[in-house]
Amino acid sequence: MALAFIFPGQGSQAVGMGRELAEAFPAARAVYEAVDEALGEKLSALIWDGPIETLTLTQNAQPALMATSLAVMAALKEGFSIDVTAAKFVAGHSLGEYSALAAAGALSIDDAAKLLRLRGQSMQKAVPVGQGAMAAILGAEEAQVQKAVEAGSAAGVVQIANDNAPGQIVISGAKEAVEAAIEAAKADGIRKAMLLPVSAPFHCTLMQPAADAMAEALKAATINTPKVPVVTNVSAGPVSDPEAIRAQLVEQVTGRVRWRESVIWMAGEGGITRFAEAGAGKVLSGMLKRTVDGVEGVALNGPADLEAFAASLKGNA
Repeated sequence: MALAFIFPGQGSQAVGMGRELAEAFPAARAVYEAVDEALGEKLSALIWDGPIETLTLTQNAQPALMATSLAVMAALKEGFSIDVTAAKFVAGHSLGEYSALAAAGALSIDDAAKLLRLRGQSMQKAVPVGQGAMAAILGAEEAQVQKAVEAGSAAGVVQIANDNAPGQIVISGAKEAVEAAIEAAKADGIRKAMLLPVSAPFHCTLMQPAADAMAEALKAATINTPKVPVVTNVSAGPVSDPEAIRAQLVEQVTGRVRWRESVIWMAGEGGITRFAEAGAGKVLSGMLKRTVDGVEGVALNGPADLEAFAASLKGNA
């Protein structure tokens, strides 16, 4: 049974995530301690005790979700002798790509934490609050959404930001343009189009200042060849070359998250039959069910999830 580890992005955060893992596995606690040290603050206290409003701030949510994903991987290795090489591929949704890279040994925990803190801060600064927006367009094909985006672009920058799953596409851009695209979508018979409660328009060209900041930071970061190929958001295919990874992490800030295509590639050409979502929540597992048939998705959040997962791997050995 060919396996891929997948890592969630922003929106999956929850107060208390990873606490049981840190209490049960010293290696998981060590991940949170390493992230705290890298950032020079007790991010772990915010993760476990909240408040959710502060945890949800982009600059906090991004390194917090990465820490929780890597805590899952550390617990799997310590408790069950399962490491990233049990998988054929890794992939992460938006910031989750940093989790995937760190899990695969391409980035250190220290660098991943610092890069994600900068990424969150830079994305928030790129567009003044209230000037940008994102919206979910549900129940529509990509061509329909692209048509709505083209209509909305008369009012400013708007583009497809996330192609998450069939019938679940997110658009991003200037607030007036996003609102115009929503109206165009509804006029075209798309059943549901709604603004999302986000603080910045991620994954669109308005994020170019953030991309520039990340390009500078990534120049100084050490990127190693990952232990298993990373299916990237930008390419929707496997990448192992460190310089290609570096370039795509920059491009990812303004580019489309091609998650639907990534899952289809992994399940098709990649031969993946089981996806393990390592970290917080079950968002990616839910998208998986809507995207491909005949594959299994499992969310690894707490110790009981890991124990059941490890037992299932032995059963399929």
